[in-house]
Amino acid sequence: MRQGKGKADDQGLEAAARVIAAGGRVPKKFAKARPVSAGPTMSAATATAKITAARRVAFEILTLVADGKGHSDELLHGTRMEDLSESDKHLTTALVMGVLRWQIALDAGWKRFLQRPDQRVAEPVALVLRLGAFQLLQMDRIPAHAAISESVEMCRAAGEPHASGMVNAILRKVATSPKPKEPIFETTAAFAQRLGHPLWMVERWVTEYGREAALKICEADQQEPGAGGLFTPDEALPHIDDGSRLVAEIAAAALPKVDGRAARVWDCCAAPGGKTLVLAARTSNAEVLATDVSAKRMTQMQARLRRFNFAVRVKTEVADAGKLPESAGEFDLILCDVPCSGTGTLGRNPEIRARLRPEELTRQAQRQKEILAAALKRLAPGGRLVYSTCSLEPEENEQVVTEAGAGFGRVSVADLLSGLPGLVGTGEAIVRDGALRTLPGVDPCDGFYAVVLQRPKTD
Repeated sequence: MRQGKGKADDQGLEAAARVIAAGGRVPKKFAKARPVSAGPTMSAATATAKITAARRVAFEILTLVADGKGHSDELLHGTRMEDLSESDKHLTTALVMGVLRWQIALDAGWKRFLQRPDQRVAEPVALVLRLGAFQLLQMDRIPAHAAISESVEMCRAAGEPHASGMVNAILRKVATSPKPKEPIFETTAAFAQRLGHPLWMVERWVTEYGREAALKICEADQQEPGAGGLFTPDEALPHIDDGSRLVAEIAAAALPKVDGRAARVWDCCAAPGGKTLVLAARTSNAEVLATDVSAKRMTQMQARLRRFNFAVRVKTEVADAGKLPESAGEFDLILCDVPCSGTGTLGRNPEIRARLRPEELTRQAQRQKEILAAALKRLAPGGRLVYSTCSLEPEENEQVVTEAGAGFGRVSVADLLSGLPGLVGTGEAIVRDGALRTLPGVDPCDGFYAVVLQRPKTD
């Protein structure tokens, strides 16, 4: 009897979904077939009261990210999280980061249960389905009934009560569908979708780094970033990921010898300040100038610098790296860690993969060339500049340096690695054509590129 009723429920829901998709009202006979588990129609406020705080906040944050009104990291440390218990904070973070990492794979999973492949689903409903599917497929400790029932309530609370039956039916099918068998061989398209990455992005990595490396990058991007394995801990330094520390340590080691005066160092795109602090700690006799174009980010960075006594020598200024006043003079060392696509940090910043488009790389590269060209003009004779990004894309790295850095010498990163304090042996493995190149999953850190340029002592 129960099996027959479940089948009838499904048929009624599917019929209702077809009517809704066509823009009509659900006939009463289908409404009566609606399963008890979906609950009666109720107001958004009543539905909201039935949603746990962690899921409610996760939905709010994911909505803001999708609307381009905030970054996941900032929002997960924002006011919405303040009133949550510690356990709810952990669950909210897991839900937000998980949905962002797995969005492409999640969408492919639940969309196969739509009535039509081209059926339009409102964005709030799609987000509810992603959250529900993530809990069902990726979180072992979440009971299926809790994930499904709260997803239905979330749909109502989001102002989409007409879609609650469809959400219930789809998530029940997601929960009961057998997991696909592991294929003997996967195409690039198959593992890109399975691991939640845009195909265009993965195809680029296959071309640039090979299929095996591209697969490892994708797998690493789906994991919570680890504590790091490139460096031994240094309690004197700020909390900073190993890839960022590696770039800063290379920059500090690249400082040329200066006679008769204090060396002058410029970190030209400095916020949030982690690399600046490493530079200040390692160049104890140098004058350090840190600039950033964002006044808000600079204010936050200044507060961070005040927590370290050795940063008292750092002078800060809000300035466009491409338009530093001539009165600032020349510098013996410049760290030019430019804004970039961030494709080397998708594990930490998963929303990039849904937002980034191939054509944006050209726009990024143009701005990077402008910053690099302007910074190179501020090098003193014999001075060195470290150009770096957290991008895996050659347009933002090698091609920028080739075009904007013409006429400047190169210092191999390999020559600097042996002297880096605390570096665990990686040696030539992270050097490519004399430049630093790390890859997530291949190396124990995020993906970074860095090259050291040198101005001749006499032009």
